[in-house]
Amino acid sequence: MPKNSKVTQREHSSEHVTESVADLLAHEEPVDYKRSVLNVTGETWDKQKDGDEELDAENRPAWNSKLQYILAQIGYSVGLGNVWRFPYLCQKNGGGAYLVPYLVLLIIIGLPLFFLELAVGQRIRRGSIGVWNYICPRLGGIGYASCLVCFFVGLYYNVIIGWSIFYFFKSFQYPLPWSECPIVKNGSVAVVETECERSSATTYFWYRETLDISNSISESGGLNWKMTLCLLVAWSLVGLAMIKGIQSSGKVMYFSSLFPYVVLVCFLVRGLLLRGAVDGIMHMFTPKLDKMLDPQVWREAATQVFFALGLGFGGVIAFSSYNKQDNNCHFDATLVSFINFFTSILATLVVFAVLGFKANIMNEKCVVEVNPTRLVTSPGFPPVSTRRSVHLSARLRELLCCTPEAAGGRNAEKILGYLNTNVLSHDLIPPHVNFSHLTAKDYNEMYRVIMTVKEGHFKELGLDACLLEDELDKSVQGTGLAFIAFTEAMTHFPASPFWSVMFFLMLINLGLGSMIGTMSGITTPIIDTFKVRKEVFTVGSCIFAFVVGLIFVQRSGNYFVTMFDDYSATLPLTVVVILENIAVAWIYGTKKFMQELTEMLGFRPYQFYYYTWKYVSPICMAVLMTASIIQLGVSPPGYSAWIREEAAEKFLFYPTWAMAILISLIILASLPLPLVFILRQFHLVSDGSNALSVTYKKGRMMKDISNLEDNDETRFILSKVPSETPSPMPTHRSYLGPGSNSPMEMSSAPNGRYGSGYLLASTPESEL
Repeated sequence: MPKNSKVTQREHSSEHVTESVADLLAHEEPVDYKRSVLNVTGETWDKQKDGDEELDAENRPAWNSKLQYILAQIGYSVGLGNVWRFPYLCQKNGGGAYLVPYLVLLIIIGLPLFFLELAVGQRIRRGSIGVWNYICPRLGGIGYASCLVCFFVGLYYNVIIGWSIFYFFKSFQYPLPWSECPIVKNGSVAVVETECERSSATTYFWYRETLDISNSISESGGLNWKMTLCLLVAWSLVGLAMIKGIQSSGKVMYFSSLFPYVVLVCFLVRGLLLRGAVDGIMHMFTPKLDKMLDPQVWREAATQVFFALGLGFGGVIAFSSYNKQDNNCHFDATLVSFINFFTSILATLVVFAVLGFKANIMNEKCVVEVNPTRLVTSPGFPPVSTRRSVHLSARLRELLCCTPEAAGGRNAEKILGYLNTNVLSHDLIPPHVNFSHLTAKDYNEMYRVIMTVKEGHFKELGLDACLLEDELDKSVQGTGLAFIAFTEAMTHFPASPFWSVMFFLMLINLGLGSMIGTMSGITTPIIDTFKVRKEVFTVGSCIFAFVVGLIFVQRSGNYFVTMFDDYSATLPLTVVVILENIAVAWIYGTKKFMQELTEMLGFRPYQFYYYTWKYVSPICMAVLMTASIIQLGVSPPGYSAWIREEAAEKFLFYPTWAMAILISLIILASLPLPLVFILRQFHLVSDGSNALSVTYKKGRMMKDISNLEDNDETRFILSKVPSETPSPMPTHRSYLGPGSNSPMEMSSAPNGRYGSGYLLASTPESEL
């Protein structure tokens, strides 16, 4: 080795050296050992491939600006879950009290792990496969597992975008097509569609007009051609956004990330002007403190934090890999995490303002909805002709339903019938109550009086409480919130088509931003690792995904969407993130990682991250994984099926073949983790570990020391103990082939994993 080399100078120096070998060699020009005369691995040098790798390293695409990058991360992390999952969890888990566990878990799990993924991507500048191969080759399956989960999620996520596209184009008409039930001809008589009559106009439009859904997952029913076309449009949009990598997707993010905020603010202003909006918001933020002690609330909060930030998918790593190495990724992690949180709060305000308005409408219908052409009573009471006449106000007529059977069960009508038949005394009715202008408050007052007087026979009267709180407590999430509850509320808005167009355009943009990040979690690592052409791979993957995704646009497709959403990602991604955390904190080394972050960022991250990475996050994630497994065991897998004849949902268990698909999804997504570990542990494939590659280029030397540990680095070059200093002379040992131990692997010796010397090809030292 030349006396003037950096390594030799450091060896003979009396100064205390703390730099790692990676630091010592950071300024050396990288050279691939395959091109050197000291190629000791026996691999053939592919000149074309080698040139591509050098070009990729030097000309890796980069974001045009910091703003573009931040918007991309926001667009990826802020998705449909912020609009229809977070509000539901708030409603279900104690209102404002749910925000406490969510914020705590965001700080101790979400932020540290999000920062970790940003940091490793920016430091190593590769996709998920390359990053985890570098940090711990035996855990290289993490990257492949992330790609598979991204593929599964992308398959069904784009179907939801397709549904939004369908509703978007249907919104350009007045009245909205889901505002009233269709009329069908039965001979010479026009009647209301029975399925719609027994449910509601918005529910009918969703299940029958949009999905044309079958009664169970076992009934395929063939392809729904309308949804097939919408899915094709959705994949075309994703392909066009991704075809040029971040050069094209970055520009799309300017619109897809910002437009949803414009829509949410507009909806919030409009929602606050609606009657009953304050009721909804007050209900939302009224804390039920007892819920904070429920472990299930904490489990659901942890799961939401986990998925809200997109941890484990590889999209975060892919986006950060296009940054410069001196970018302040700690600031980015904090900014994006809390923007995500406040976006969820904003969406929750909007949702509950609108649902508060809807709850008031439904409560009025519960009280006063009457069909004036057919007033019926409960069995055993005289017909309508014996009742006293009641004149309905114009407001009440607006609330009329189309179902005579439903109308017959309305509560104001029942009370009138009981009064006319002397079942109830007129003295029970407060004098200020006017049935032609009956309010919910008046009805509740009558209800309490009647319940007190008729305590023994009250249940026989069949009166409903019609409480606003009961309407607000009805939990709606996912597609039920977006395509049924919210669309029904918008039919009561002035200029309803405008608001419907805005709402579904917002959903399309939210979905598109998340899909770009999800697809980047596939394309970036594959292109980095296998050097395929970006355009060809992007187009090919979109076509392949569209063909596979046809399973979701058959008439039973919604049930497959539910299956994939519930089971394809949750457990595999939890395992992936735990292994990511362990790989960095326990295998690569938290101290070493913190030191590299200090060099990269220019300041040392808070010790908070040291302890969360090393202890808190792994323990919390392990508890979450255990709870998820228990939940799978306790709750038998099933789905809500829409039964056409009953016009109602019914919970069904998955048949045997569907259970086989469900289990296969979980196994397939997790399979790369043990498979890659076994292959590399037993040297069935090369992983580059336990090796020191010495190569030349233009008179310079480079060592591949990415897999050395702290103690090994010290013994390797900087050891103060002569017996531990590696011998400069090569040990003569023949190469045993790819199926055997690497020629660079040391025989067992007391001085660490690498033994007492290098195993290099026999080359005169003068050549060094």
